Amino acid sequence: MGIVGNLSPDQLHSFNSQGYFVIESFASAEDIDAMRKRMDQLLHDFDCSASASIFSTKNQQQSTDNYFYESVEKISFFFEEKAFGNDGELQQPKELSINKVGHALHELDPVFKGFSYSEKVSSLFSSLGYKRPIIIQSMYIFKQPGIGGEVVPHQDNSFLYTEPPTCTGLWLALEDATITNGCLWAIPGSQKNGLVRRFIRGEGGVTFDRPSPEYDQKDFVPIEVKAGSLVVIHGDLIHQSFENQSSKSRHAYSLHVVDTDGCKWAQDNWIRRKVEAEPLYVSSSDLKFDL
Repeated sequence: MGIVGNLSPDQLHSFNSQGYFVIESFASAEDIDAMRKRMDQLLHDFDCSASASIFSTKNQQQSTDNYFYESVEKISFFFEEKAFGNDGELQQPKELSINKVGHALHELDPVFKGFSYSEKVSSLFSSLGYKRPIIIQSMYIFKQPGIGGEVVPHQDNSFLYTEPPTCTGLWLALEDATITNGCLWAIPGSQKNGLVRRFIRGEGGVTFDRPSPEYDQKDFVPIEVKAGSLVVIHGDLIHQSFENQSSKSRHAYSLHVVDTDGCKWAQDNWIRRKVEAEPLYVSSSDLKFDL
């Protein structure tokens, strides 16, 4: 497949030096409208009485269950920690209670697949030198008004590890992301220090192989972006987001991509696929690995 890279030298330099860069107007207004309307329909059809799985980055070892594991190849719904009252009932409508939907929107839903497998996404990864990239997971993130949970400082390579490391994150703003409603924050250049810890899946569940380092909040810078902007994130970049305590949501669509040419997927990653993922494209050699 003849995919031509579309990134500029300045964008590539920013990615290598800062660990991230922003492409404004990456998604059109029509793209955004289609994804938001489709998610509205998915939420409408979701029977919340059948699942009450809560997602938290503060307590991932305890909150990870079979529903989470099986979401790798499904469209699954995860609630905010603060969505439920002491009586165990939702405090607000389900549409305002969901933390995220994942992790196979890009495979199973035609609207999200159309965007995820678009030529502009493939061209981006061609610019980054990927030979046989696959989308390993996708997420629609809501950052609900008032209860949108904090995402603690982390690196994407911790969760989606290959040898050598190849994970790159794409974070598409479906609404304006500001300091007020929980935009991304990152430590520029932190990717140069390498991976600090891994999230390991064993027989007893999942756990980090070492404690999180302490980070100085003064080192983080906000990444405020307009709807339609794409943030491209190096797998070793330290990034986070704070709780959304405002009255405005901060919807986003996120993809994580790894290369499968000359790389080995770590068998102790939390993701264990039963069916091999379809690559965005194949160039050069075609050295596959098993997920």
